[in-house]
Amino acid sequence: MKDIKKIVALTGAGISAESGITTFRDSGGMWEQYDVMEVASIDGWHKNPQLMLRFYNDRRKQLDEVEPNAAHRILAELETDFDVTIVTQNVDNLHERGGSTNVIHLHGELTKARSSSDPNMIIDVGSSPIEWGEKAPDGTQLRPHIVWFGEAVPLIATAAKAVSTADILLIIGTSLNVYPAAGLVGYADRNASIYLIDPNEVTSNMGRKITIIREKATAGMEKLKKILLES
Repeated sequence: MKDIKKIVALTGAGISAESGITTFRDSGGMWEQYDVMEVASIDGWHKNPQLMLRFYNDRRKQLDEVEPNAAHRILAELETDFDVTIVTQNVDNLHERGGSTNVIHLHGELTKARSSSDPNMIIDVGSSPIEWGEKAPDGTQLRPHIVWFGEAVPLIATAAKAVSTADILLIIGTSLNVYPAAGLVGYADRNASIYLIDPNEVTSNMGRKITIIREKATAGMEKLKKILLES
């Protein structure tokens, strides 16, 4: 019986964009009316927590209205033939809803809330809003379970360890210029096969052989699934 190869997939905004999740860069999207530091930084939380709560309540409502796409589902299907770990920069739950069972959320999870003082006191809120004055069990204001600018990324070491064990590394919907994901690629074994799915031209200065599939996430994953299953 041959060993099951380990796939680690680094995913970013591009994989959820095809489900209708707006990103920082989308014109006319949810982010456009805000300065990103007002709604995605710890300083913004200290300055205007009510604004932050409203913003993430809106994002949670939006998430409840969209569905996983083919790229999410194909990653889940690969678990039949591979040991698959997802390391995502996304805070949505589309990987889980698409069927993936091992997901590391670098930047937190939109469907969870936590204590303002204890980052380990986390509760599930689903699509429900977090209200101003709503308390965590320790009596502090509940806040979104999101890693904001100005905060440490607590799961980065866990993600780096996962990447270091990969036989096959996939980069989907995130560029090689976005950290911390860009730094994670450096932890890959020298013998690991690396595939990047991106519709745009990508230039890598990492000194690694990277197979680039110039497609959006859904079409790219269809092609990559065939490559992986035939290799």
